[in-house]
Amino acid sequence: MIIEYEEKLLETIDSRIQEASDDELFAGGYLRGHISLSAASCEEEGVVDLSVFKTRIQDSLDAAKSELSPADRLIVNDLWTELQATI
Repeated sequence: MIIEYEEKLLETIDSRIQEASDDELFAGGYLRGHISLSAASCEEEGVVDLSVFKTRIQDSLDAAKSELSPADRLIVNDLWTELQATI
């Protein structure tokens, strides 16, 4: 279930590349890393609960918030929120 959700998230990000602004491309690439790492850690630990996966992505983003400017953080968080609502 987590693998399928991860694939849907990444496919949705990829489907937007043609029309994406520079900010959206950045946010998509940045978010892809957090999604993939969270999926890998869930798989490694045998976690199958989708809510745990989503929480891990959010926790990963929160832990890395100092890497981004406030404006970039907002763009990434907006994309993450939109993806969750869409999928």
